[in-house]
Amino acid sequence: MGGGELRYELSQNAYIKLVLHSLKHRTSSVNGVLIGRASSQNGDAVEITDTVPLFHNQLGLLPPLEISLIMIEEYYAAQGLVIVGYFHANERFDDTGLGNLAKNIGDHIYRYFPQAAILLLDNKKLESLPKGKDRSPVMQLYTRDASKNWKLAGSDGGSSLIMKEPAANTVLLDYISSEKWQDVVDFDDHLDDITKDWLNVEHFK
Repeated sequence: MGGGELRYELSQNAYIKLVLHSLKHRTSSVNGVLIGRASSQNGDAVEITDTVPLFHNQLGLLPPLEISLIMIEEYYAAQGLVIVGYFHANERFDDTGLGNLAKNIGDHIYRYFPQAAILLLDNKKLESLPKGKDRSPVMQLYTRDASKNWKLAGSDGGSSLIMKEPAANTVLLDYISSEKWQDVVDFDDHLDDITKDWLNVEHFK
């Protein structure tokens, strides 16, 4: 990628699923993966069409992470989709930094998808959401620069994260007020009880 400008288009369901997963486990770090594909003829956009919530306990354990990534890749390959990035929410409300675990998983995804992005939940933005009319995502976008470091986008007018549906935050607030976050299933839940659907198909039709 080497610092080129990319547009990341995030679908409403993909976005809401990640935020609700974070709200379900407010006192823990949580993570997930972004699903989609490179789009547009000149390759300057990445569509994020879906997301899969991963873990809320011991995020850095390799065996569960490897199992989940294999299952996710196999499922979405049939739809012509791949893992295009990583999502992370820090445990502490005031922690706005991108930690080593997030960078390491991002690096792993980057090896297979060189336009990979990391989305980091912005807790302050999420908290102020009910008070305003902000339509931008409550997440920060990180991309890899030419020196292979993860860099916060927007500081140099480079890559950008946009919502595919402008009303996504309004729908998100509806879901929060109806406590829809309680229904979100992640891979931790699925590994504890395999009848629980990590795709969350029923909740986001």
